[in-house]
Amino acid sequence: MHTPAPRRVRVIAALAALALVAVGALTGCGGQPAGGDDDTPRLRIGYQRFGGLSLVKARGAAPDVEWSLFESGPALTEALKAGSIDLGQTGEAPPIFAAAGKIPFQIIGTSEPIPQGEAVLVKEDSGLRTFADLKGRTVALNKGSNVHWLLVRLLAANNLTLQDINVKYLKPAEGRPAFDNGQVDAWVIWDPYFALAERPGVRILADATGLASNREYVLAHPDALTNKSAQIEAFLRTYRTVTDWGIANPVERATVLAPELKIPEDVTSRALARSARALAPVTPAVGDELQAIADGFATLELIPGPVDIRARVDGRFTEVFR
Repeated sequence: MHTPAPRRVRVIAALAALALVAVGALTGCGGQPAGGDDDTPRLRIGYQRFGGLSLVKARGAAPDVEWSLFESGPALTEALKAGSIDLGQTGEAPPIFAAAGKIPFQIIGTSEPIPQGEAVLVKEDSGLRTFADLKGRTVALNKGSNVHWLLVRLLAANNLTLQDINVKYLKPAEGRPAFDNGQVDAWVIWDPYFALAERPGVRILADATGLASNREYVLAHPDALTNKSAQIEAFLRTYRTVTDWGIANPVERATVLAPELKIPEDVTSRALARSARALAPVTPAVGDELQAIADGFATLELIPGPVDIRARVDGRFTEVFR
């Protein structure tokens, strides 16, 4: 039979419970007073397995950031749509497809052009020697990624259309085995997947030189620009510093980045040698460049209709990138 505790014991227990509630209200979950550092929302960054953001993460240069890894730019822009990241980095095509999908974002930074960082790969024994030889063949690429624009430009340069080839949309993890096993004739891909696929028996049919800039773009959610502007600016300054360090120290950069990318150091070095470029501000000229890409995709009906991508260019952090 249960015997009630003496009244004095019950009173002391109740007071102790109230004290714990009061302490919790003052400290919050992190054990710091309300309004302290732990109550400041972290900046949530989306990154891909390459590019300058990977180096920032690998060096531990932004310890207060919450990182999320994405396989491709389109997957990253979907996270922006869901509001699960504040900032992210993509190639030149994902912002176009994202804008066409009404995803909220602004373009706040870019890089110098990286045309050698994406390419069309074929097997050496395939007999394919020019891009025009791909007429009637199967070509794999990730839909809505930077390589999508490269494909469009290569087709135009060789008097071909999308109807002249069989396009197979595959993510990088699907494209590599399809290419290796001969299920596709060519693979249009970017670094570091590009560098990983390079080996005896594989040749570069074409890259983006003279056709596409293949810049990297920094995208930000409008809510983050409003509520975390100071954090974004501080992070961008760190990003700039780390990127400049990497360019000035290529050997050390590869040593730091290879474990983060989970690829061999020699492959990392090869990819970085052609694909690591300085950051740059978004300018009206960059807006015009993106608008031309958007207009091209709209003309080919690869997006639902015209997109005003110039309106997404936001130069408020220009001084950080100069």
